[in-house]
Amino acid sequence: MNSTSASSSIKTAFSYCVQQVRSYDYHQYLCLLHLPPDMRKAAFALRAFNVETARAMDVASDPRIGLMRLLWWQEAIDKIFAHKVIEHPTAQALSHVISEQKISKGWLKRSIEARINDARREENDIPETIGELEKYAEDTASIMLYLTLQAGGISSTAADHAASHIGKASGLLLLLKSLPYHASRNHHISYIPADVASNHGLLVKYGNQSEIQMDNREGLSDAVFEMASVANDHLQKARELAGTVPTKALPVLLPAVPAQVLLDSLRRAHFDVFDPRLARGVLGISPLWFQLKLKWHAWRGKY
Repeated sequence: MNSTSASSSIKTAFSYCVQQVRSYDYHQYLCLLHLPPDMRKAAFALRAFNVETARAMDVASDPRIGLMRLLWWQEAIDKIFAHKVIEHPTAQALSHVISEQKISKGWLKRSIEARINDARREENDIPETIGELEKYAEDTASIMLYLTLQAGGISSTAADHAASHIGKASGLLLLLKSLPYHASRNHHISYIPADVASNHGLLVKYGNQSEIQMDNREGLSDAVFEMASVANDHLQKARELAGTVPTKALPVLLPAVPAQVLLDSLRRAHFDVFDPRLARGVLGISPLWFQLKLKWHAWRGKY
């Protein structure tokens, strides 16, 4: 392949990544537009990889096919770091980023392994504690922020700590937002941990199996409130670190804004995840209002 066609192929791959993020992770797409131009390519490649792995189980007609797709991506990461060519636009863009910037293979592998472990769970396998979900949120959402900071050449313990909290908050809140989808798809609510469910009378045991009651809407709202409160604590801790975070890292941490928007939307819905208002616009508010919130925070150097 000559240099002109190679350049065209890379450009097409990055365009594909941008479109994937815009189509399937719109609030993150809007956040990435506020990054400095020299950080956007890497960020869009990383987010497109996250879209591919996050959607693998949802788009598959059979869970086994979704798991195979995740295992394919696990192998693809090894091939990319071994400088092997992979005919997939997201993999091509990621390979180009890795060739130019320092990207942790360990973090990418940890992210895909978290998705694989989640895919291998039985439908009625309920996490025991909220700590398990926080770990999942860090291994998926926080890691994307760590990688974006790394790709931007930002080495800061304070920024990493803030990213950890923001990712955990974002991950927990998106799991809550996804509860109706998973309930309709699997007829189970599997992202409320047993300890939280038990606190609110939602946990029903059948022999060695446990299940969360879907018809106890008041108890479910109380459980959602408890989990959302943990997410809120993470956002508060992230903001307490703002004064020690390097200026260059602030745009990377803008995903705290959509997390707060979703938290506020849940609050307006009285933590009823089945409230149709949560599905409107961007995380429950109008797209214009969401963009104005983002612009305001970006202009003020806040997150």
